[in-house]
Amino acid sequence: MDNSSLSVLKFYSMQQMKKILVIQTAFIGDVVLATSLLENLHVEYPLASIDILVRQGNESLFLKHPFLNQVLVWVKKSNKYQNWLRLLFKIRASRYDAIINVQRFAATGALTALSNAKFKIGFDKNPFSFLFTHRIAHHFTGSDLHEIDRNHQLVNMLLNTPVIKPVLYPSASDEAAVVGYQQSPYICMAPASVWFTKQFPLESWATLINEIPFNGVIYLIGGPGDKLLCDEILKKVTHKTVVNVAGRLSFLASAALQKKAVMNYVNDSAPLHFASAVNALVTAIYCSTLPIFGFGPLSTKSFIVETSQALVCRPCGIHGKKQCPLKHFDCAKTIKMDQLIAPLLQVQQH
Repeated sequence: MDNSSLSVLKFYSMQQMKKILVIQTAFIGDVVLATSLLENLHVEYPLASIDILVRQGNESLFLKHPFLNQVLVWVKKSNKYQNWLRLLFKIRASRYDAIINVQRFAATGALTALSNAKFKIGFDKNPFSFLFTHRIAHHFTGSDLHEIDRNHQLVNMLLNTPVIKPVLYPSASDEAAVVGYQQSPYICMAPASVWFTKQFPLESWATLINEIPFNGVIYLIGGPGDKLLCDEILKKVTHKTVVNVAGRLSFLASAALQKKAVMNYVNDSAPLHFASAVNALVTAIYCSTLPIFGFGPLSTKSFIVETSQALVCRPCGIHGKKQCPLKHFDCAKTIKMDQLIAPLLQVQQH
């Protein structure tokens, strides 16, 4: 970005940004992390009308959100490009002052480029970034930045406030939906992940449940697609009170349940970011991926567990894989139970 365009944006930002759109149509965990941008933009421009664009299925994260004007939804599973075109017309008609595109993919890049917005801000790795008014260098490997800090590089020129953590806002009805589960101390475990190599093995989850020194209820949480995995874990559990609530709760109700848990055990996946967004106690288990990629926990009190062995094959990629490339999955199998139990013991001592 050249100095003249930066100066123009800084001058304009000192006036009143009236309409802002944030675009993040990736998976749910990425959307949760993007709520950090919403927090900062609202603090800087409390009178601005702020919208967000997400893929269908993630809009429920923002039900009764206290300062969002509207949630735009891209329906991608059917008539994907017809729906994209409808979105484009709606965005152009809205005449946003600024569009902040977190993604690096062509479809949202084209929406941004053709948006009619005064300022079109995105990462330089987006194929349509040459049509943006402001292109920001995107550094993934070697930067050691958390994803929320990477995202905030898009808006640094607009803000005078430090980066705010992601926040979700469970409503009174979300809180009421889980109050029956909160009558005594409990632990939440989220055993599933979209990617095999990010998911602590089924047998290991069962072993953790059987060995963990906790006499309260353990809730297995996740979406409807995670219910079968949780059922299989239940079959291997002995002498513990374990309840499978996967698929029973909305996103925000799950976050409300996590918020008051004695501990949340999660993979490197969306429930980790849910915990961060309600500042819940969390122990994050990293198998094939690394916390330094920038997707670590952000809660005030959090723990990271990963293998203590120096595996030359780890990480096997930036994201998870459908199977271990070397077929041994040692990055998960060499994690010891005492590593997982230690965070709970530490919390209980305090």
